Amino acid sequence: MEINTMTYQAPNGLVEGVQAKWSGFNILLVTGPKGFLACPAIDVEACQGYGVAAAIVESTPDNPIGTLDRFPDRKITKANAKAKDLGINEGMDVADAFALIA
Repeated sequence: MEINTMTYQAPNGLVEGVQAKWSGFNILLVTGPKGFLACPAIDVEACQGYGVAAAIVESTPDNPIGTLDRFPDRKITKANAKAKDLGINEGMDVADAFALIA
């Protein structure tokens, strides 16, 4: 397993990306003080139960996020209620959502 990190500058501050990489599979997420954005391997509704704002970033086996470099170029496909309270909604550009979790 390999772990990669990346810091992104959002208009409201910094957010941190983390990638856990196995052969043929990755888990990617970007975290900020107000919540996080993640690949579809994460259950955002379970996070809602803990009071955490979380949203899913588009990724499929045919078109995976793959790397942290590609993360900001995606769209949000699902957001829990806490994320929606921050203004994160389905269809939003991930780069715009960075500012809302920073």
